[in-house]
Amino acid sequence: MMLTKQFFGRHSYPAPSKLSSVFVDLWCHSVVAARLELCRRSASPVCASQILQVDTMAPSLKGLPVAVIGAGVSGCVCASTLADRGIPVTLFDMGRGPGGRLSQRRETTDGGKELLFDHGAQYFSVRFPEVQKLVDRWLASGLVKEWKGKFGSYDRVKMAFQDETFEDDQPKYVGVPGMNSMCKAMSRQPGVKTAFSTTVATFKWKEEGTGGIWHLGSKTGEDLGAFRAVVVADKGLASERFTVLTGLPPPLEKAGVPTLYEKLANIKSVSVFVVMVAFAEALTSVPFDRFTIERSNFLAGAVRVSSKPGREVADRSECWVLHSTVYYADEITKKEGFAKPSSASLHEIANTLFKEFQEIVPEATTPLFIKAHRWGSAFPMQAAAPEEHCLVESGRKLVACGDYCVGPRIECAILSGLTAARKIHHLLDSAGAKI
Repeated sequence: MMLTKQFFGRHSYPAPSKLSSVFVDLWCHSVVAARLELCRRSASPVCASQILQVDTMAPSLKGLPVAVIGAGVSGCVCASTLADRGIPVTLFDMGRGPGGRLSQRRETTDGGKELLFDHGAQYFSVRFPEVQKLVDRWLASGLVKEWKGKFGSYDRVKMAFQDETFEDDQPKYVGVPGMNSMCKAMSRQPGVKTAFSTTVATFKWKEEGTGGIWHLGSKTGEDLGAFRAVVVADKGLASERFTVLTGLPPPLEKAGVPTLYEKLANIKSVSVFVVMVAFAEALTSVPFDRFTIERSNFLAGAVRVSSKPGREVADRSECWVLHSTVYYADEITKKEGFAKPSSASLHEIANTLFKEFQEIVPEATTPLFIKAHRWGSAFPMQAAAPEEHCLVESGRKLVACGDYCVGPRIECAILSGLTAARKIHHLLDSAGAKI
């Protein structure tokens, strides 16, 4: 499958069975856009009318932050953009850190060797001039570098590698030292408070003054605080998967935003598996650093993670990430459901995908390390707001953003996050809370 093909339309995407051969494109041919500068604060003086508006705000709303739930790239971009505008943010995520599909995994071999894997999106490219300006600033800050790896494909029927052609010569960028470097920087900037390993489970709206405030609670019943607006950057808050994982109803179901909840609840996603594998010696017989696999039911592609800038190692060892087809992941999900896969199941999946990789690359002998991971709802199958880029519940100052609003690419998630920040800022302005 060549990257020249368009896999998704503006409003709907193919069924899972038709996605099996395009998985790596979705992960790798992604676009990341973000705020104008990672650590820039506005230097503009506050005018008298702005001071007056702040002074006349309802006392209960003064100083309250905005809650952003979901620290993937869309949520981080939204939180960062709001903080740049002087709006304090609390960024929640049930994971241990930011990144989402831009995450990096740190693993250790039995011998104590530390390994780093980009186990989600592998790179991003830029299609729009406005995005390129943002990426140029990321490049200048050292958070991003161009990856000049060799890209190709392998045909399972012809049993041969072949060059891969692209529509354009756009640079392929990677985060340095990991794909999550941008999200880390955005989540650490002044004005952004983080609450990782925290599952937001309840939303309660309380009318107060000229507007209202949100009270959030955790799955353990802890009071997470009061917020003057909320951004939902995790569609799992409206998904049955939330109930499977926590035993609790989806939080947005009873948040008093039925229209928004219904739109998110109706979005279907597909799952995928990745296998992180390391070798003691470089696989010199493989002519590419990333290759898709044609006409396979199990393996969609493979990436030589060690070939990326900032991933250099002292010895000859190499880290690779293998991507399953959507078809294979769908078959596993049908049998095992949405619950977290058991260790035995993940072990079997790792062996299945690695076996096919060995058939393609006989040089790949017994690895130093191997481990499988499931992305439970990796890609939305349709867009909830393809034109608007986010969903807005104005009356209760709640906005939903993410790739599920626009499309499956990282670019779409970023654009949605930027739009959500603008919408929240406008809603606060309208409520007499202009900063």
